Amino acid sequence: MTTPRSQKVSLDITPYYHCVSRCVRHSFLCGEDEVSGKSYEHRRQWVENRILELSQVYCIDICAYAVMHNHYHLVVHLNREKAEQLTNIEVIERWEAEHLLPPIIQRYLRKTLTPAETRRCDTMIECWRQRLYSLSWLMKELNVEIARQANKEDDCTGHFWEGRFKSQALLDEKALLAAMTYVDLNPVRAKVNPTPETSEHTSVKKRLDSLTNHQPTPVGLFPFIGYEHQDKPAGIPFRLMDYLDWVDYVGRQIREDKRGAIDARQPTILSRLSLSQTEYLKLCTHLERKRCLWIGPPEQLQMVKTSLNRQRLYGMVL
Repeated sequence: MTTPRSQKVSLDITPYYHCVSRCVRHSFLCGEDEVSGKSYEHRRQWVENRILELSQVYCIDICAYAVMHNHYHLVVHLNREKAEQLTNIEVIERWEAEHLLPPIIQRYLRKTLTPAETRRCDTMIECWRQRLYSLSWLMKELNVEIARQANKEDDCTGHFWEGRFKSQALLDEKALLAAMTYVDLNPVRAKVNPTPETSEHTSVKKRLDSLTNHQPTPVGLFPFIGYEHQDKPAGIPFRLMDYLDWVDYVGRQIREDKRGAIDARQPTILSRLSLSQTEYLKLCTHLERKRCLWIGPPEQLQMVKTSLNRQRLYGMVL
Protein backbone atom coordinates (compact mmCIF):
# COMPACT_ATOMS: atom_id res chain seq x y z
CA MET A 1 0.00 0.00 0.00
CA THR A 2 1.30 3.47 -0.90
CA THR A 3 2.40 5.58 2.06
CA PRO A 4 0.81 9.06 2.15
CA ARG A 5 3.21 11.98 1.75
CA SER A 6 1.95 13.38 5.07
CA GLN A 7 3.39 10.30 6.81
CA LYS A 8 6.63 10.22 4.80
CA VAL A 9 7.38 13.85 5.71
CA SER A 10 6.53 14.76 9.31
CA LEU A 11 8.39 17.39 11.31
CA ASP A 12 7.10 15.75 14.48
CA ILE A 13 9.33 12.80 13.59
CA THR A 14 12.41 14.41 12.00
CA PRO A 15 13.41 17.59 10.12
CA TYR A 16 15.97 15.76 7.89
CA TYR A 17 15.12 14.10 4.54
CA HIS A 18 16.90 12.56 1.56
CA CYS A 19 15.10 13.26 -1.75
CA VAL A 20 15.58 11.95 -5.29
CA SER A 21 13.97 13.12 -8.55
CA ARG A 22 14.46 11.17 -11.79
CA CYS A 23 13.72 12.09 -15.40
CA VAL A 24 10.85 10.32 -17.15
CA ARG A 25 11.88 7.18 -19.08
CA HIS A 26 15.44 7.78 -17.79
CA SER A 27 15.97 10.44 -20.45
CA PHE A 28 18.87 12.81 -20.11
CA LEU A 29 18.73 15.60 -17.57
CA CYS A 30 22.40 16.36 -18.06
CA GLY A 31 25.50 14.78 -19.58
CA GLU A 32 25.88 13.56 -23.14
CA ASP A 33 23.50 11.25 -25.01
CA GLU A 34 25.65 8.46 -26.48
CA VAL A 35 23.09 7.72 -29.22
CA SER A 36 22.48 11.21 -30.59
CA GLY A 37 25.73 12.72 -29.42
CA LYS A 38 23.87 15.75 -28.08
CA SER A 39 25.25 17.29 -24.90
CA TYR A 40 22.97 18.31 -22.06
CA GLU A 41 25.82 19.02 -19.69
CA HIS A 42 24.86 22.66 -19.22
CA ARG A 43 21.65 21.58 -17.49
CA ARG A 44 23.60 20.49 -14.42
CA GLN A 45 24.28 24.14 -13.73
CA TRP A 46 20.57 24.92 -14.12
CA VAL A 47 19.72 22.46 -11.35
CA GLU A 48 22.55 23.52 -9.04
CA ASN A 49 21.72 27.21 -9.47
CA ARG A 50 18.04 26.56 -8.83
CA ILE A 51 18.74 24.57 -5.65
CA LEU A 52 20.89 27.38 -4.25
CA GLU A 53 18.42 30.09 -5.32
CA LEU A 54 15.52 28.39 -3.57
CA SER A 55 17.59 27.89 -0.43
CA GLN A 56 17.59 31.68 -0.08
CA VAL A 57 13.81 31.84 -0.36
CA TYR A 58 12.62 28.79 1.56
CA CYS A 59 13.32 28.04 5.21
CA ILE A 60 14.79 24.71 4.10
CA ASP A 61 18.51 24.18 4.60
CA ILE A 62 20.51 22.30 1.98
CA CYS A 63 22.84 19.78 3.64
CA ALA A 64 24.00 17.96 0.49
CA TYR A 65 23.18 17.64 -3.21
CA ALA A 66 24.46 15.89 -6.33
CA VAL A 67 23.27 16.46 -9.91
CA MET A 68 23.66 13.32 -12.04
CA HIS A 69 22.90 12.67 -15.73
CA ASN A 70 19.24 11.63 -15.28
CA HIS A 71 18.45 12.40 -11.65
CA TYR A 72 19.50 14.49 -8.69
CA HIS A 73 19.79 13.99 -4.92
CA LEU A 74 19.06 16.39 -2.07
CA VAL A 75 19.54 16.09 1.68
CA VAL A 76 17.58 18.84 3.43
CA HIS A 77 16.73 20.20 6.86
CA LEU A 78 13.20 21.61 7.21
CA ASN A 79 13.62 24.67 9.40
CA ARG A 80 10.17 25.35 10.84
CA GLU A 81 11.62 27.38 13.71
CA LYS A 82 13.26 29.80 11.25
CA ALA A 83 9.99 30.25 9.35
CA GLU A 84 8.01 30.89 12.53
CA GLN A 85 10.44 33.63 13.56
CA LEU A 86 9.90 35.59 10.33
CA THR A 87 7.75 38.70 10.48
CA ASN A 88 4.77 38.95 8.14
CA ILE A 89 6.72 41.41 5.98
CA GLU A 90 9.66 39.01 5.74
CA VAL A 91 7.32 36.20 4.70
CA ILE A 92 5.85 38.41 1.97
CA GLU A 93 9.33 39.38 0.74
CA ARG A 94 10.41 35.75 0.48
CA TRP A 95 7.19 34.70 -1.27
CA GLU A 96 7.44 37.62 -3.68
CA ALA A 97 10.91 36.45 -4.79
CA GLU A 98 9.22 33.56 -6.65
CA HIS A 99 5.57 34.59 -7.02
CA LEU A 100 3.41 37.55 -8.01
CA LEU A 101 1.68 39.14 -5.06
CA PRO A 102 -2.12 39.52 -5.23
CA PRO A 103 -3.41 43.13 -5.16
CA ILE A 104 -4.78 42.75 -1.64
CA ILE A 105 -1.27 42.00 -0.31
CA GLN A 106 0.10 45.05 -2.10
CA ARG A 107 -2.57 47.09 -0.31
CA TYR A 108 -1.62 45.32 2.95
CA LEU A 109 1.93 46.61 2.51
CA ARG A 110 0.58 50.12 2.00
CA LYS A 111 -1.61 49.70 5.11
CA THR A 112 -4.82 50.69 3.35
CA LEU A 113 -7.01 47.73 4.32
CA THR A 114 -10.13 47.33 6.41
CA PRO A 115 -9.88 45.10 9.53
CA ALA A 116 -11.64 42.25 7.68
CA GLU A 117 -9.24 42.50 4.75
CA THR A 118 -6.29 42.56 7.15
CA ARG A 119 -7.48 39.32 8.76
CA ARG A 120 -7.79 37.76 5.31
CA CYS A 121 -4.22 38.80 4.50
CA ASP A 122 -2.96 37.42 7.82
CA THR A 123 -4.49 34.05 6.91
CA MET A 124 -2.87 34.14 3.47
CA ILE A 125 0.53 35.07 4.91
CA GLU A 126 0.31 32.26 7.46
CA CYS A 127 -0.33 29.82 4.59
CA TRP A 128 2.79 31.12 2.81
CA ARG A 129 4.80 30.80 6.02
CA GLN A 130 3.93 27.09 6.23
CA ARG A 131 4.82 26.61 2.58
CA LEU A 132 8.26 28.12 3.22
CA TYR A 133 9.24 25.02 5.18
CA SER A 134 7.26 22.53 3.08
CA LEU A 135 9.39 19.92 1.31
CA SER A 136 6.68 19.35 -1.30
CA TRP A 137 6.61 23.04 -2.21
CA LEU A 138 10.40 23.25 -2.48
CA MET A 139 10.58 20.22 -4.78
CA LYS A 140 7.65 21.48 -6.84
CA GLU A 141 9.28 24.88 -7.41
CA LEU A 142 12.59 23.22 -8.29
CA ASN A 143 11.20 20.61 -10.67
CA VAL A 144 8.66 22.81 -12.44
CA GLU A 145 11.26 25.41 -13.37
CA ILE A 146 13.79 22.84 -14.66
CA ALA A 147 11.07 21.02 -16.64
CA ARG A 148 9.95 24.31 -18.19
CA GLN A 149 13.50 25.20 -19.26
CA ALA A 150 14.25 21.70 -20.60
CA ASN A 151 10.99 21.42 -22.56
CA LYS A 152 11.55 24.86 -24.05
CA GLU A 153 15.07 23.88 -25.12
CA ASP A 154 13.87 20.54 -26.55
CA ASP A 155 10.86 22.22 -28.20
CA CYS A 156 8.43 19.72 -26.70
CA THR A 157 5.70 19.40 -24.08
CA GLY A 158 4.74 16.77 -21.52
CA HIS A 159 6.23 15.30 -18.37
CA PHE A 160 9.93 15.75 -17.76
CA TRP A 161 10.13 14.15 -14.31
CA GLU A 162 9.25 10.58 -13.40
CA GLY A 163 6.27 11.16 -11.11
CA ARG A 164 6.71 12.76 -7.71
CA PHE A 165 10.03 12.89 -5.94
CA LYS A 166 11.05 10.05 -3.63
CA SER A 167 11.91 10.82 -0.02
CA GLN A 168 13.50 9.05 2.94
CA ALA A 169 13.20 10.28 6.53
CA LEU A 170 16.54 10.48 8.35
CA LEU A 171 15.76 9.75 11.97
CA ASP A 172 19.07 10.55 13.68
CA GLU A 173 22.60 11.87 13.11
CA LYS A 174 23.87 8.50 11.87
CA ALA A 175 21.22 8.42 9.15
CA LEU A 176 21.97 12.04 8.25
CA LEU A 177 25.69 11.29 7.91
CA ALA A 178 24.97 8.21 5.77
CA ALA A 179 22.65 10.10 3.42
CA MET A 180 25.04 13.02 2.98
CA THR A 181 27.94 10.66 2.30
CA TYR A 182 25.86 8.68 -0.18
CA VAL A 183 24.85 11.83 -2.05
CA ASP A 184 28.28 13.46 -2.14
CA LEU A 185 29.89 10.24 -3.41
CA ASN A 186 27.31 9.58 -6.14
CA PRO A 187 29.59 10.69 -9.03
CA VAL A 188 32.46 8.63 -7.61
CA ARG A 189 30.32 5.50 -7.31
CA ALA A 190 29.03 6.00 -10.85
CA LYS A 191 32.64 6.42 -12.05
CA VAL A 192 31.77 9.80 -13.50
CA ASN A 193 34.53 11.43 -11.42
CA PRO A 194 37.53 9.86 -9.68
CA THR A 195 37.36 11.89 -6.43
CA PRO A 196 34.95 14.13 -4.48
CA GLU A 197 37.05 17.23 -5.21
CA THR A 198 36.63 16.67 -8.97
CA SER A 199 32.88 15.93 -8.77
CA GLU A 200 31.25 18.99 -10.30
CA HIS A 201 27.76 20.04 -9.22
CA THR A 202 27.94 18.37 -5.81
CA SER A 203 27.78 19.97 -2.38
CA VAL A 204 31.11 18.47 -1.30
CA LYS A 205 32.86 20.05 -4.31
CA LYS A 206 31.24 23.39 -3.53
CA ARG A 207 32.32 23.16 0.10
CA LEU A 208 35.90 22.28 -0.88
CA ASP A 209 36.05 25.15 -3.38
CA SER A 210 34.74 27.45 -0.66
CA LEU A 211 37.51 26.36 1.71
CA THR A 212 40.08 27.17 -0.99
CA ASN A 213 38.63 30.69 -1.09
CA HIS A 214 38.79 30.96 2.74
CA GLN A 215 35.02 30.89 3.09
CA PRO A 216 33.82 28.39 5.75
CA THR A 217 30.35 27.79 4.25
CA PRO A 218 29.19 28.46 0.67
CA VAL A 219 26.09 30.61 0.23
CA GLY A 220 23.02 28.38 0.16
CA LEU A 221 24.44 25.44 2.12
CA PHE A 222 23.77 24.48 5.74
CA PRO A 223 26.95 25.03 7.81
CA PHE A 224 28.80 22.39 9.79
CA ILE A 225 28.88 23.40 13.48
CA GLY A 226 30.34 20.36 15.26
CA TYR A 227 28.32 18.69 17.99
CA GLU A 228 25.44 20.85 19.13
CA HIS A 229 25.57 22.62 22.44
CA GLN A 230 24.13 25.77 23.96
CA ASP A 231 24.77 29.12 22.22
CA LYS A 232 25.74 27.50 18.90
CA PRO A 233 23.83 28.42 15.73
CA ALA A 234 21.77 25.91 13.77
CA GLY A 235 23.75 23.63 11.49
CA ILE A 236 24.91 20.10 10.68
CA PRO A 237 26.03 18.44 13.93
CA PHE A 238 29.48 17.33 12.70
CA ARG A 239 32.82 19.01 12.14
CA LEU A 240 33.49 19.74 8.47
CA MET A 241 37.02 18.28 8.52
CA ASP A 242 35.77 15.06 10.14
CA TYR A 243 33.09 14.80 7.47
CA LEU A 244 35.58 15.33 4.63
CA ASP A 245 37.89 12.68 6.13
CA TRP A 246 34.95 10.28 6.32
CA VAL A 247 33.83 10.95 2.74
CA ASP A 248 37.36 10.29 1.52
CA TYR A 249 37.56 7.08 3.55
CA VAL A 250 34.22 5.73 2.30
CA GLY A 251 35.04 6.74 -1.27
CA ARG A 252 38.22 4.70 -1.19
CA GLN A 253 36.48 1.67 0.29
CA ILE A 254 33.69 1.48 -2.27
CA ARG A 255 35.88 2.23 -5.31
CA GLU A 256 37.47 -1.13 -6.13
CA ASP A 257 39.53 0.35 -8.99
CA LYS A 258 40.99 3.20 -6.92
CA ARG A 259 44.75 3.00 -6.27
CA GLY A 260 46.43 3.72 -2.97
CA ALA A 261 45.66 2.83 0.61
CA ILE A 262 43.74 4.59 3.30
CA ASP A 263 45.11 5.29 6.72
CA ALA A 264 43.78 2.55 8.99
CA ARG A 265 42.97 5.14 11.64
CA GLN A 266 39.20 5.42 11.92
CA PRO A 267 37.76 8.93 11.40
CA THR A 268 36.89 10.69 14.63
CA ILE A 269 33.23 10.89 13.72
CA LEU A 270 32.90 7.10 13.70
CA SER A 271 33.98 6.73 17.31
CA ARG A 272 31.61 9.54 18.34
CA LEU A 273 28.67 7.84 16.62
CA SER A 274 29.66 4.35 17.81
CA LEU A 275 29.47 2.73 14.38
CA SER A 276 31.63 -0.02 12.98
CA GLN A 277 33.22 0.42 9.54
CA THR A 278 31.42 -2.66 8.19
CA GLU A 279 27.99 -1.47 9.29
CA TYR A 280 28.48 1.99 7.94
CA LEU A 281 29.93 0.95 4.59
CA LYS A 282 26.88 -1.27 4.07
CA LEU A 283 24.55 1.62 4.91
CA CYS A 284 26.35 4.08 2.63
CA THR A 285 26.10 1.70 -0.34
CA HIS A 286 22.50 0.51 0.16
CA LEU A 287 20.76 3.77 1.04
CA GLU A 288 18.33 3.63 -1.91
CA ARG A 289 17.15 0.11 -1.21
CA LYS A 290 13.64 -0.44 -2.55
CA ARG A 291 10.87 0.93 -0.30
CA CYS A 292 13.25 2.21 2.35
CA LEU A 293 11.33 5.25 3.61
CA TRP A 294 12.78 5.69 7.11
CA ILE A 295 16.40 5.30 8.24
CA GLY A 296 17.45 5.12 11.88
CA PRO A 297 18.12 2.96 14.95
CA PRO A 298 15.56 0.30 16.05
CA GLU A 299 14.12 2.44 18.85
CA GLN A 300 13.54 5.38 16.49
CA LEU A 301 11.91 3.16 13.87
CA GLN A 302 9.63 1.69 16.55
CA MET A 303 8.70 5.21 17.65
CA VAL A 304 7.75 6.11 14.05
CA LYS A 305 5.75 2.90 13.73
CA THR A 306 3.81 3.71 16.92
CA SER A 307 3.36 7.36 15.99
CA LEU A 308 1.91 6.51 12.59
CA ASN A 309 -0.09 3.53 13.93
CA ARG A 310 1.36 1.19 11.31
CA GLN A 311 1.70 -2.59 11.47
CA ARG A 312 4.64 -2.64 9.04
CA LEU A 313 7.38 -0.08 8.42
CA TYR A 314 9.70 -0.04 5.39
CA GLY A 315 12.86 1.18 7.07
CA MET A 316 16.60 0.57 7.27
CA VAL A 317 18.03 -0.24 10.70
CA LEU A 318 21.28 1.41 11.82
